[in-house]
Amino acid sequence: MPMRKHLIYWLCLFACLTACKNTSKTNSSSSMKNIELKYAANLSIAVDKEFTTVKIRDPWDTTRLLHTYVLVDRDKELPGNLPTGTVVHVPLKKSVVYSSVHCGLVDEFGALESIAGVCDLQYIRMEKVHQACSSGKMIDLGNGMDPDIEKIIDLHPDAILLSPFENSGGYGRVEKLNIPIIECADYMETSPLGRAEWMRFFGLLYGKTREADSIFQAVETEYNRLKGLVADCAHRPTVLTDLKSGTAWYVPGGRSTTGILCQDAGADYLWKEDRHSGVLPLAFEVVYDKGHDADFWLIRYNQAINKTLSEIKQDYAPYAGFRAFREGEVYGCNTGIQPYYEETPFHPDILLKDLIRIFHPEVLEDYSLRYFEKIRP
Repeated sequence: MPMRKHLIYWLCLFACLTACKNTSKTNSSSSMKNIELKYAANLSIAVDKEFTTVKIRDPWDTTRLLHTYVLVDRDKELPGNLPTGTVVHVPLKKSVVYSSVHCGLVDEFGALESIAGVCDLQYIRMEKVHQACSSGKMIDLGNGMDPDIEKIIDLHPDAILLSPFENSGGYGRVEKLNIPIIECADYMETSPLGRAEWMRFFGLLYGKTREADSIFQAVETEYNRLKGLVADCAHRPTVLTDLKSGTAWYVPGGRSTTGILCQDAGADYLWKEDRHSGVLPLAFEVVYDKGHDADFWLIRYNQAINKTLSEIKQDYAPYAGFRAFREGEVYGCNTGIQPYYEETPFHPDILLKDLIRIFHPEVLEDYSLRYFEKIRP
């Protein structure tokens, strides 16, 4: 009998110790605090005392994750028992940025000196970046589709920011450099404010959390105020966007930021019923059939001088068959002159103001267009 009591005592003690051990693990995992994101559908952020976990949902297959990042303080010893993911030492001090969109945002954070190299310099409309490349403070790494790998190796960056694409087949030799690749899938968000909210992730990367939160709050407030101005407009004009490229006309999907911006600006976007957040490659005949009677036509292009209606017709004669063309309701944004791509992805409030002025000029009579202008004959 004493032996049995002795055995029961040790079994109870073991059970107690095991329970305590399991409780400790639970408490450790419960220390993660989720950051509330109100609009971003493909992003989640959780903060722990020693690291931050960022998960990006695959926008092309929402049942899986595109990437998981574990952000750790670069000035502290690497914590033990980190979750599975790509470890990124933050704040970034020597990053490579592929797009003008993210260069503009990092500059707004006041962290432009943290960009050591860029791709596609000819498409970046930022004098600061061009000057930095000229002086050697930044390195021009060439074409983003085939960057200069040797220069990247010499630069030894702490991260590379680039935009992922569906079925791209990966990132080539860059993937083999053992440098964290930040997949900037913000452009695949399902709302303008959803994309803008990604600045909170980029703020974490560059040690500019307060700046990012402050900027986003201002953008959110102004966007919703403007949206409210046209929410009850009885007339909602129809709108067509962009031009064909080669054999296809890449039309923004109904859940794209462009499609939702048009809706929020008080227009009736022709592809509003579509459920894609990316673009739809359509034949000209399909677009013409749906959009030949559209009230407005918005065009984005990049060239040295502004387009004219005559030039558009010369490029492709059937364009002249659209009612918006015949009635002179074609508005163009020359991205080679205007900082459209540097500003609008994270400041959709400013673009929304332009669109409201075009679709409902009586609502913002004193506002002058920033990006678009009516295309002359």
